[in-house]
Amino acid sequence: MPSKHLSLPRVARGGIKSLFAGAALIGALGFTVAPAAAQSAPAAAPAAAPTPAATPTLKLGVVTFLSGPAAGPFGIPARNAAELVAEAINKGTLPAPYNTKGFGGAEADLAIVDEAGSTTEVVQSFRNLVQRQNVNAVVGYISSGSCLAVAPVAEELKMLTVFFDCGTPRIFEDAKYNYVFRTSATSTMDNVAAARYLKAKFPNDKSYAGINQNYAWGQDSWRDFDGSMKVLFPKDKDVVSEFPKLFAGTYDAEISTLLVDHPDVVHSSLWGGDLESFTLQASARGLEKRSRMVLTTGETMMFRLRGKIPDGVVLGARGPYGVLAHKDALNDWFRKNFQDRYGTPPVYSAYQMAQAILGLKVAADKAAAGKGAPTIDAVRAALTGLKYDSFGGHVDMALGDGHQAVTEMAYGEFKFDKKTDTPEIVNVAYYPEWCVNPPPGVKSADWIASGMKGAKCN
Repeated sequence: MPSKHLSLPRVARGGIKSLFAGAALIGALGFTVAPAAAQSAPAAAPAAAPTPAATPTLKLGVVTFLSGPAAGPFGIPARNAAELVAEAINKGTLPAPYNTKGFGGAEADLAIVDEAGSTTEVVQSFRNLVQRQNVNAVVGYISSGSCLAVAPVAEELKMLTVFFDCGTPRIFEDAKYNYVFRTSATSTMDNVAAARYLKAKFPNDKSYAGINQNYAWGQDSWRDFDGSMKVLFPKDKDVVSEFPKLFAGTYDAEISTLLVDHPDVVHSSLWGGDLESFTLQASARGLEKRSRMVLTTGETMMFRLRGKIPDGVVLGARGPYGVLAHKDALNDWFRKNFQDRYGTPPVYSAYQMAQAILGLKVAADKAAAGKGAPTIDAVRAALTGLKYDSFGGHVDMALGDGHQAVTEMAYGEFKFDKKTDTPEIVNVAYYPEWCVNPPPGVKSADWIASGMKGAKCN
C-alpha cells in the first residue's frame, strides 16, 4: 500500500527515550526526545554551556485516501489539512486560545499512509504504523468499513486512535472502546437533518427514493433517512432504495429506475468519486428535472464540478463545514491559509481532519497542564467527554461514553453564478446538535423509531 512519511520541523530526532513513566510497556503516549550529547572535553577545558532541552516529538500516523476515486475529492484535502494544522500547532501560530506550541509541548512528526485497499490491507497498514513505524497515536479513516475493521485492532494494540470521518453509528453503538475516539458526528445527523430540511422547505413532496452504497455507510444512511421521513412525512411513499457497490462508478441502471419511478425526492449518501460520477450521469439524463436531489456529502464536489451541478440540488457537508462553517477567527484562519497554500477552498473532509488533530492537541494540552508530560491514560481521559471549539464550530464528545462527538448540522441548495464563476450554497438552515443526534445511551435507529423523542430543535 502506498505511503508517505512527512517530517515537520522539530528540534531533535533519534535517540529514543520516553518522557513518561513506564514507556510503551504500560501504554504511555511515548513522545520521544534526543538525549543530551555526552561531554568528552578534557578536565582543564572550560565548562561547556548547558545543552538546551530537546523538544519531545509526537509521531502521529495519519491515514486518508491518497489514491483511487476517493483521493481527489476527499482524501487529498484531508491530507492537506493535516499538514497545514500540524505545522501551525508545532509553530504555535493557530489563533487563540490554541496558539501554544505543540501537543502537550511535543511537536508532531506525521507518518501519512494511504487508506486505499481491501479491508485486510487497511488493517495490515494500521498494524505497520503501530508495530513497525512506532507511531504514538493515529488520526484517520474515511470509509466506514475501514473504521469498523480498525477499531478492534486499535483496542487490541492499545493504540490511541482518533477517527476523523467514517460516519456509521455502529462504531460506538455496537461496541465499547477505551482507545478509539471519533471527533466528527455520525451519519444519523446527516439524514435526520436532511429530512428536517425537506419538511421545512418542501413540505408538499409526496414520494422519495434512495441510492446509497452497499456497505455500512450507505445502509445506515438510508435506514436513518427512511426512518426520519416516516416520522416527518408519514403519508409519503417510499418508492425504491438502490444499493450499488462501493466505487461502482457507473449508475445507468439505477438512474433508469429512478427516471421511471420519478419520486419527488432522491436521497443519496454517495461520496468521493462515486458522488461525482452519479451527479454527472444523472444530470446528463435530466434526473434533477424530475426529482429533487438531496446529497448528504455533496459539498465536497461544489468547487471541483462547479457549473456542472444543477442549481437547486440540496447539499450537505456532514456538519457546519466548508462554506457552511460559521465565520470566526478559527475558520477565517483555516480557510485563508488552506486557500493560500493549496489554491482551493477547504471542503468538509479537510475540516474534519483539522478538527480531529485539533482535538488531540486540546486533550494533550489539558492532560499536560501543570503536571508535566502526559501519559496515554491522561490524554485518553482528557479526550473523553471533551468539549472544544474547532474550525467549523463546537464539538461535544457526548456519545459513546464520551468517545463519540456530536455537532450541529446544516443544509442548503446549490447555486452557480456563471458571471463570476462562483459556486455557493443558498437557503441554508442550521440544526442544533441535539435536534439531529440521539441522546446518550440511545441507539440512533431506536431514537428515530421513537419519533426522535426529546429532540431539541429550537
